[in-house]
Amino acid sequence: MSQRTERRGIHVDQSDLLCKKGCGYYGNAAWQGLCSKCWREEYHRVRQKQIQDDWVLAEKLQREEEAAYASSHGVQAQSHFEEKKTNEKTRKVTTVKKFFSPSSRSAPKKETPEGKTTSPSISRHASFETDQVSRDFVDFLKTLQKPGREIHKQCRSFIVNMSSKKELGADELSECVQDFYQNMADRLMSYLKGSSDSVEQVMDQVEKYIMTRLYKSVFCPETSDDENKDLATQNRIRALHWVTIQMLCVSMDEEIPEVSENVVKAITDIIEMDSKRVPRDKLACITRCSKHIFSAIRITKNEPASADDFLPALIYIVLKANPPRLQSNIQYITRFCNPSRLMTGEDGYYFTNLCCAAAFIEKLDAQSLNLSPEEFERYMSGQASPRCNSSEVDWAHTGSTVGVTATNPVLAQLNQNLELLSGLSSKQEKLMEAAQSLQADVLAWPKIVEREVQTILEKYPLEILSCTVSAIDANNLDDDNLPPPLTPQVFAG
Repeated sequence: MSQRTERRGIHVDQSDLLCKKGCGYYGNAAWQGLCSKCWREEYHRVRQKQIQDDWVLAEKLQREEEAAYASSHGVQAQSHFEEKKTNEKTRKVTTVKKFFSPSSRSAPKKETPEGKTTSPSISRHASFETDQVSRDFVDFLKTLQKPGREIHKQCRSFIVNMSSKKELGADELSECVQDFYQNMADRLMSYLKGSSDSVEQVMDQVEKYIMTRLYKSVFCPETSDDENKDLATQNRIRALHWVTIQMLCVSMDEEIPEVSENVVKAITDIIEMDSKRVPRDKLACITRCSKHIFSAIRITKNEPASADDFLPALIYIVLKANPPRLQSNIQYITRFCNPSRLMTGEDGYYFTNLCCAAAFIEKLDAQSLNLSPEEFERYMSGQASPRCNSSEVDWAHTGSTVGVTATNPVLAQLNQNLELLSGLSSKQEKLMEAAQSLQADVLAWPKIVEREVQTILEKYPLEILSCTVSAIDANNLDDDNLPPPLTPQVFAG
């Protein structure tokens, strides 16, 4: 018979609170009905199982990479390969055990002779993002069954080959990647029996896997001058900080809240481009940025935006955002993006406009902004700056040393907010003065009333007159004003 107890007026069956393992201790709903001891044992069991599954997957991937490495560098003798495989497996088992042991963090790492022969792509520590992309790629290829294994083998082999070609120039690396894309697309056409949609879907996954693994070695390579171009572009944009939206003839009114919100989102997207590793993801950031620009123009003009309106607005967004490593990202997309995506669709169109915007900024001069050469040079040197007509402050007349310029809408908005805050502050001071005056009046009111009442009493004192009241039914025979008493009358029926 189950024992019952009462807690805060609610009957609870203690048998329902016991640990599901039957150890006799009470369980916890947050631990799936287990007690703390059984929950820790279950957690360690699941964790060990996960470690074993991860080890099986790692061993499988290692075998596939070794096979790809052997096929790309020539097949060696079978006995030597088996001996190497056995040594490699023994070494990795020892490494895994050391990794999960408590003393693994403090123990020094020892380099074995076998460790020197592993491929460069495996020897380096892969980031969490790289591991996640690899797992997603393997899960995706499982749906393709036999073609998926062949695709994975080719991709692993290509990564191994590319990891040993760090001395190649940027154009040569791009040529290698583009040739791989072309060969893979041709093979997929035969694997998938000419289904263009399926081929494009697989190529997107191949591009994501390949470029995530090769990103550190092919993005802004040391053999290129991309870094110098990035610095030159950033300095150029900083020097053009004074360019206003009116000079570029941009059809956007940032005073409208919806337009200002879309401008902020466009700036965020173009800056986020540098955080992506896959060319397709970088293109997606450019596309989102462009769509926000189109939305801002449409809200301002109350009509769909045209291509003539879009490019000046994109130039304005780039000047405001000053995206990090702009030239490196443009070159990375040009070199390593899938050509079918880059040359067609809206992604390719928006990317072309971004390239045009970057080229325009590099060659921007006085004529481009309808300015005289003298004005342009003064603005570039910082000797003068254009000022907003609506908030212009002439320090020569007002004595102020700070002028509100129209170069940065954020500063103009900040100045407007400061003026509003100043007005609110003065209103608050007046309100506090009125409240204090009212409080003083309320406290003084009883005394004023009392004083007025006292003055009236002194002027018109009260006189209480005494009077005698007689009862109406009293026997007052001398009072002639009373009516005679009633005499009863009898009427005959």
